[in-house]
Amino acid sequence: MLALLENPQLFDHDTFTNLLHAVFHLSEELLARERLTDLPEADYNHLSGDINRVYGLLIVEWLTYMQHLKTNYPYLFSLAMRTNPFDQNASPIVT
Repeated sequence: MLALLENPQLFDHDTFTNLLHAVFHLSEELLARERLTDLPEADYNHLSGDINRVYGLLIVEWLTYMQHLKTNYPYLFSLAMRTNPFDQNASPIVT
């Protein structure tokens, strides 16, 4: 992932760069703690905010990618929709 941040072409994709920064920040926050139990409530709130930031940015990137697949690679889009991570009943089986 670090190599992705070093790629100068990513500056053209600010939303993806923001996602990478958010993921790195969350990773650093989690690794900085010896354990994730018995933390102060303020710490849990902070980590929750970091997780929500990553999740929100990830959803935007996923939707953008799905639009790209739908337009350019409909066969890949079909599988992606059938295995949609937001659909608990998703199945790769074509019905």
